[in-house]
Amino acid sequence: MSLLGRLLIAGAGAAAARYALREVRTSPVAPALERTNFRGRTLTLAAGPALAAGAAAAGAFGAPSGPAGAAALVAGVGGGAVGVYDDVVGARPEQRAAKGFAGHLAALREGRVTAGLVKIVGVGAAGLGAAALLAADSTVAAHPRRQRHGAVGRTVDVLLGAGVIAGTANLLNLLDLRPGRALKSGLLLGAPLAGGPHGGIAAGAVGAAAGLLGEDLDEQVMVGDGGANALGAVLGVALAARTGPLGRAAVLAVLAGLTAASEKVSFTQVIQATPGLRELDALGRRTD
Repeated sequence: MSLLGRLLIAGAGAAAARYALREVRTSPVAPALERTNFRGRTLTLAAGPALAAGAAAAGAFGAPSGPAGAAALVAGVGGGAVGVYDDVVGARPEQRAAKGFAGHLAALREGRVTAGLVKIVGVGAAGLGAAALLAADSTVAAHPRRQRHGAVGRTVDVLLGAGVIAGTANLLNLLDLRPGRALKSGLLLGAPLAGGPHGGIAAGAVGAAAGLLGEDLDEQVMVGDGGANALGAVLGVALAARTGPLGRAAVLAVLAGLTAASEKVSFTQVIQATPGLRELDALGRRTD
């Protein structure tokens, strides 16, 4: 796909996300999506389903084949749907006590299924479905590092791909603690992924993120778990599509390490203490 083609896909992603945002904000469910952010401002989570719709649709449109497009749709819609579920149900008082993966497992041992656990399982299932669809894509299966693999090797490859997709979704969700942070992270991750045969998938997701960035930074909307999970999942599809088993394993190791670190270290504190990251994180954000 040419550079012009990728720019057109990105533009379609931005247009789709903005159209979906307008529709969600004026729908009957809009009042249920109102939230108060870390500074006490009232804003809407409508950007979450809007980002999921825009990234998934444009990512699928930019895919080089039917299976790859289906993978983008499954990852984006599936990750977005369970993320929105967690945004809505997880805000209930009885759900707020369980924090992090360990907290959700502790609740499960007590016989309670939290919205967060539903999200974790749902994102994993969406990642597995998307990775299986990628395995059916001839351009992905033709990767030189996948040749001469038997059934066991292909199964491991699909599981690694599912881990990359779900792990990328989770990483962007972990970063979604300040206005614009998840979208900026998505742009930084997606821009280099926009090259190559599957670059149109990343271009669509990047366009959707760019289309909502201004209102997110202005604290009019927030993307929530639904948007962050969907954006990360679609970018995870683009990342998994361009890597062989060893590459997927290396990426998954990094993602697992960052996820484990998030249980002990505040990403916000790390960003605030790091020159360069601190200024990039604050860029474009309102100060009043």
